[in-house]
Amino acid sequence: MKNYIGVFLFLFGISLFSQDLTVRGKTVNPSDNINDGMIRLEVEGGTPPYSYKWSNQQTPQTSNKSSGLVEGVPYSVTVTDASGASVTQEYTVETQSIPEIFNGTMAPAVSALGSVLFWDPFEATGIYDPVVYADVKLVATPGWSATVDDRFVLKQWLAEEGSRVKKGQKIALVSRNDGSVDTVKAEVNGKLKYLTGEGKVIYNSENKEHVIEQGAHYLAEIEYDTPEVVRHPNGDPVTKNIPFIVIWLVLGATFFTLRMGFINIRGFRHSINLAKGKYDDPDAPGQVTHFQALATAVSGTVGLGNIAGVAVAVSLGGAGATFWMIVCGLLGMSSKFVECTLGVKYRDILPDGRVFGGPMNYLRYGLEKRNLKGFGKVLAGLFAVLAVGASFGGGNMFQANQSFEQLAGQFSMLEGNGFWFGILTAILVGVVIIGGIQSIAKVTGRVVPIMASIYILAALAVIIVNIQNIGPAFSAIVEGAFSPSALKGGVIGVLVVGFQRAAFSNEAGVGSAAIAHSTAKTNNPPSEGFVALLEPFIDTVVVCTLTALVLIFTGMHEVEGMAGAQLTSDAFGSVISWFPYVLGIAVFLFAFSTMISWSYYGMRAWTYLFGKSRRSEMIYKLLFLVFVVVGASVSLGAVLDFSDMMILAMSFPNIIGLYIMSGEVRKDLKEYWTKLKNNQLYTKKSS
Repeated sequence: MKNYIGVFLFLFGISLFSQDLTVRGKTVNPSDNINDGMIRLEVEGGTPPYSYKWSNQQTPQTSNKSSGLVEGVPYSVTVTDASGASVTQEYTVETQSIPEIFNGTMAPAVSALGSVLFWDPFEATGIYDPVVYADVKLVATPGWSATVDDRFVLKQWLAEEGSRVKKGQKIALVSRNDGSVDTVKAEVNGKLKYLTGEGKVIYNSENKEHVIEQGAHYLAEIEYDTPEVVRHPNGDPVTKNIPFIVIWLVLGATFFTLRMGFINIRGFRHSINLAKGKYDDPDAPGQVTHFQALATAVSGTVGLGNIAGVAVAVSLGGAGATFWMIVCGLLGMSSKFVECTLGVKYRDILPDGRVFGGPMNYLRYGLEKRNLKGFGKVLAGLFAVLAVGASFGGGNMFQANQSFEQLAGQFSMLEGNGFWFGILTAILVGVVIIGGIQSIAKVTGRVVPIMASIYILAALAVIIVNIQNIGPAFSAIVEGAFSPSALKGGVIGVLVVGFQRAAFSNEAGVGSAAIAHSTAKTNNPPSEGFVALLEPFIDTVVVCTLTALVLIFTGMHEVEGMAGAQLTSDAFGSVISWFPYVLGIAVFLFAFSTMISWSYYGMRAWTYLFGKSRRSEMIYKLLFLVFVVVGASVSLGAVLDFSDMMILAMSFPNIIGLYIMSGEVRKDLKEYWTKLKNNQLYTKKSS
């Protein structure tokens, strides 16, 4: 009885003297740079220890400090003590520079647009649970990393297989090359399963199969009693959503593939003959050759996404994402065929030879033919507004910004000289775009083959040096595509990552390429559709896949927490020590060619909205050059994210129009096939 009274008096004393839980927060803005805000908390009273639930997902629940925050945006935190008492507060790091103000203002807009583009209809209707669950906790080798140079051997098991282990219990001893021995402890409660035997090698950095195989460094797994939710550091569940924009683009590509009778496969050989100039009629209406139109459009899509984006996709989705990326690229070829055929069919050629074509024209005049004049005008106007915004942002500022970051990382003399880099880039871009589409086409016709050749040859060199890894690499791709771990989101998660990267990279269904292809010299609109279907093949099936293979063959797909472009650079550098410098220059060429192509896309959208005069064109070009300098010299974070999203948003009005007019394209395709079979097309005489 005395013991109970003692405990009661002790608890009563604590409650009498304990203070209420109080939280004081201090916001810190250490510099004029964006996204480096910080919130630090001081907690008193209550019953320690305290846990912290931050709205910023990357801040652990054990941390009283959250960093890397967007200035000008509110963040919430709930502090809970050991007895369950909690306090919720909200803090905003004050902005102190113009870039921070822009970034903070645009962040809500990015969130709003993202909620539309990345909305998951399957989750919303309860068909699909996007939360990632883990059936087992994989036990990693202590001291392992994707770049480690060591040999790990399972020296001794300290717990029997099939036994239940508790968190913190010693389960194994692992020896290393230098003779040191690490003790492995269970990180969770559960049933132990061995993945390797005593005396066996767990991971050897000299064994290429180990380097490439995903998860080769795991020595055991502990099975949970019930599947555990995988969580972010702040405690929020990790989800693998199926974004609406990906569904929209992939469903469109699949529909057009079926509607056009697998034109992506049947028309491939003919498309190569067209691109080679076999059917180039010098007297046909238009401004550029088939090949020049293709080069201009390819230069608009082959860019940083093929280098940085693929690295992100493979590190998130694993090697299996490569398989689904290729599938999506093949489907996207059909979308390009449909939109670029319509781009030529509904183009407008002025007496001075200038061509005005693209989705603005076929959405407006193609739908007008179907008594949908008002609807067509709305779709065309929406597309033009989005295209102008996308050209200034994703097609311009983003390219200038990222190419400067990549080059400054390789050439230290550039650091802090973003403004002058922007001025120089603007001059180079200006020299090209002032001359119009012929000038753009001539430059891209030379630059694209050179930059693509450099990149492809370097990728092939890395693959050939590691050719002994071809078996494990393709096994990793196929197994990862159809039987990935829960941590990668299962098959659906990996498929979505692969489809998303391909769709974002080749822009099939976005409509931008139709603007470039509408300028081609041809009397037969489907001929340009054939040429255009090569773009997703070049961009995704060739360039994106080569990047992914380089990462997989070198084992860099297992590296986590590294920026995409740097990961690709390191993968090349592991075989060709000096190649990161070449890659830096290649990134600039990719960005430069993307800028000059998007300047034309944006200009045609601009002239649709503000008139076709040369004065209107010149105003746009000057604005475009100003944004080149801004993009290279200022960190604009959310502004770039928003404008990059506008490229994806262009697909909404575009694909609606393509669905409505797909029957018309199919009819034109049949007529074209008939002309081709009957030798009624202009053909260059062989000399």
